[in-house]
Amino acid sequence: MTGSQGDGDLEAMARRLERSGDFRVLRRFAPRGRYHEADGSVLRTAMMLDLETTGLNPSEDEIIEIGICPFTYSPDGRIFEILPSFHRLREPSVSIPPEITRLTGLDDAAVSGHRLDPSEVAEFIEPADLIVAHNASFDRVFLERFCSTASAKPWACSMSQAPWAEEGFEGVRLSVIAAGFGLFHDAHRALNDCELAIEILARPLPESGRPAFSFVLEAARKATVRIFADGAPFGLKDRLKSRGYRWSGDGGLRPRVWYRDVEEDEAAAETAWLVEAGCPRRPGPESRRITAFERYSERV
Repeated sequence: MTGSQGDGDLEAMARRLERSGDFRVLRRFAPRGRYHEADGSVLRTAMMLDLETTGLNPSEDEIIEIGICPFTYSPDGRIFEILPSFHRLREPSVSIPPEITRLTGLDDAAVSGHRLDPSEVAEFIEPADLIVAHNASFDRVFLERFCSTASAKPWACSMSQAPWAEEGFEGVRLSVIAAGFGLFHDAHRALNDCELAIEILARPLPESGRPAFSFVLEAARKATVRIFADGAPFGLKDRLKSRGYRWSGDGGLRPRVWYRDVEEDEAAAETAWLVEAGCPRRPGPESRRITAFERYSERV
């Protein structure tokens, strides 16, 4: 069976399976060019970005693929139009590890002879009012080391700045969120992941009814305060971990210290808790205000 009649029969079968209550059906994601028609809203430009790399360590590993998909959005978080994208492969200075090839499908032959110029990336992202990545703490560090212009842009994270768990999703991986919307795609290729991320950000969430991107924008606009538990005694480690503190001390530019990010209006109470818990009272716990211009970078 071919053509539209065959496709219609397949969709009818899928809906019948869904109505039974015994099956869940995933549909292949098909990118869209537009989500809303122009309605007079002031529109800005965001760029969804994804990287594939030779590994997880930005000090040693290299970018092998970059995808950037620009889109327009309104201040209330509605996504309007997808703009022409940017996609490049890049040959690294070392052989691509087998585990990365298994994950991405990219091997040495696929990237051989491909070059990526930092100035080319800088020119493309120059119009961006916001750069978004699904795990911005990974992508931002890699990109800023490759293209310093990226450090001048505000960044947001579609993985950590939307309330996926509260909205009923079972995880924050892109494929898991997509499955929650009844979608699947060819994962771990940069542009494919960008297009799917925009799709899930544009959709209303099941509990709030708000587009996911509205939550990401709201979080990105807020400043947070990073509280450092500098000088915390070793015995305080478990209490810090249970309160949400993370350790930053495995190399790189960050200091070796426990830290936690809180809303600005919570900073004074958090500092007081640290002092009461046993951190040095003088000079007291250090703190640092963070905005979207520094968040997820190595500079905080």
